[in-house]
Amino acid sequence: QVQLVESGGGLVEAGGSLRLSCVASGRTFSTYVMGWFRQAPGKEREFVANIGWSGGSTYYADSVKGRFTISRDNAKNTVYLQMNSLKPEDTAVYYCAASQRGPRNYGLDLNTQYDYWGQGTQVTVSS
Repeated sequence: QVQLVESGGGLVEAGGSLRLSCVASGRTFSTYVMGWFRQAPGKEREFVANIGWSGGSTYYADSVKGRFTISRDNAKNTVYLQMNSLKPEDTAVYYCAASQRGPRNYGLDLNTQYDYWGQGTQVTVSS
């Protein structure tokens, strides 16, 4: 069992930056592919980014490529999402998720491929 707790959301102006963090419980964090998803009001939850076991492999949705960076620190059981050049359309609740389908992260971009979820953190980007 893994528990995930996100933090770092907030209100920011367009063009600004935020860094989200997700801390995981348990001693097997390094054996999970970690992902970030988001859900805007009235929309389905969508994939944002994921990262492989060691952190050496990352994968992004086209909508955030070049603006967002996912990283992890296995010693701290933490995964991060650095979000730069934020746009109003990035406004959503952001969720951290863990998948047992690793070690490869490529192709793990569906909700159903993730086994554990955090409670979410709100990100609001004003225009």
